[in-house]
Amino acid sequence: MSSRTIILIDHLTKLYGMGDAQVCALSDVCLQINENEFVAVMGPSGSGKSTLMNILGCLDRPTTGRYALADEDVSNLNKAQLAAIRNQKIGFIFQSFNLLSQTSALENVMLPLLYRRDVHLTDAEQRQTALKALEAVGLEDRVHHKPQELSGGQVQRVAIARALVNNPALILADEPTGNLDSHAGEEIMGLLAKLHKNGSTIVMVTHDEKIAAYAQRIIHFQDGKIEKDHRNGKNQPLALAAEEGNDAPQ
Repeated sequence: MSSRTIILIDHLTKLYGMGDAQVCALSDVCLQINENEFVAVMGPSGSGKSTLMNILGCLDRPTTGRYALADEDVSNLNKAQLAAIRNQKIGFIFQSFNLLSQTSALENVMLPLLYRRDVHLTDAEQRQTALKALEAVGLEDRVHHKPQELSGGQVQRVAIARALVNNPALILADEPTGNLDSHAGEEIMGLLAKLHKNGSTIVMVTHDEKIAAYAQRIIHFQDGKIEKDHRNGKNQPLALAAEEGNDAPQ
């Protein structure tokens, strides 16, 4: 049985500026990512990978071409519609965490639930859903801690729980270990490998080949185009090692 297509990009181009100042950030890109793939996107500065992530995250729209997310064409939706898609179908993990500093881990994770308009949850249901997300990342004993009371790795795990709380079709991770030391970075990547093993679809931007080694597929961008798209297959030493331990990092 074939996998469901989560991302379908068809001849997508993104232009910025006008006239002589016009820049082609993405040029006629075609891409398909299926359910439960773990994809790393790599490329030098200016290669188009950040523009791609903005479009995948419904933070920007293509100039031409089509983008379908989980069977819904989102290429020409308005700002309100894109905001709803971001809330309901996408979980974001940022390099800088983007948590509210004076708010507890539990309250940070509950935020996406507060903004849902398609499903109404009671306060108790929101709290229970957020608690389950924190348990999934091994932070059930830190739910009332604020970000400044947590380590860098724990803060990123809170951000991952927030990304998971609405059960999104797609998780987008932008340099998820960029602000972490190597040990915390390994813990976070082990957690992402576990989420992938449990069924999550993950697209991650990284400049670090060791981090990309956790993914099953690596896409290299250059000058706004896909230069190389290949499978890691069994050459995933870090990901395979992480999967040997099934528990979330403590």
